[in-house]
Amino acid sequence: MADRQFNKDSVRNILLVAFSISLICSVLVSLSAVILKPRQDANALLDQRRNILVAAGVLSEGKTENAEGQGIQEIFLAEFEERVVDLRTGDFVDSSELDRNYDPIKAAKKPDQSIRLSADSDIALLLRRENLTSIDLRRNPDGSIRQVILPVRGYGLWGTLYGYLALQDDYLTVAGLSFYSHKETPGLGGEVDNPNWKAQWPNRRIYDSTGEPAIRLVKGMRRDDYSIDALAGATLTTRGVENLIRFWTGELGFGPFLKKMANRQGAVSL
Repeated sequence: MADRQFNKDSVRNILLVAFSISLICSVLVSLSAVILKPRQDANALLDQRRNILVAAGVLSEGKTENAEGQGIQEIFLAEFEERVVDLRTGDFVDSSELDRNYDPIKAAKKPDQSIRLSADSDIALLLRRENLTSIDLRRNPDGSIRQVILPVRGYGLWGTLYGYLALQDDYLTVAGLSFYSHKETPGLGGEVDNPNWKAQWPNRRIYDSTGEPAIRLVKGMRRDDYSIDALAGATLTTRGVENLIRFWTGELGFGPFLKKMANRQGAVSL
């Protein structure tokens, strides 16, 4: 009986080859993801710390070293300390109780780890706010607090702006503001990245004499302690920035924490 001739163009063989190639590619992609994840996580942490240093005025935009040649990690580990704050009470909590991969932004989407914001209170358009979040303290050589750096976010024109607000040790004077992620229009709302615009923020005060959030973005620079020049041609982004700062320095944001820190340090009462 004649041997059957192998037909490499049969449907069965074509499907077998396609399946084999797909399986091999899937394994290689999965393996690459596993191998590269530690490096990706390290790069993400490094970028996060760089943005914190920029907000604090320690690093200039685009720089990875200070004037003394110190790198991001060296500066951060020497001067900064990460702490976890309970936004419901304004108190520090033990970070060891949290999962090491805890993400405040993801926690804000979970009902058991966040609160739902009412339409009246949700001026930053967040929908929900996490109960616990991380902040960073910048310390002086003697251990006293020099600055506090707060994560802030809120909706602009096209999406959520994510950034850091740095405050001086009186907990009401701005040291700096920096956004690390947004979808605003280049040349308009995207001017939140403009160093000249961000240079207006240091020394502005976030609370008025009654202790209420007072930062406002206005057309035509007003020479007072609370005003920042509005972004030209970007009304909704301007409003979004003002609202997110007011929300995160208000009672549902870091307001209770900042008041407790001010009282503890003997700073000006908020």
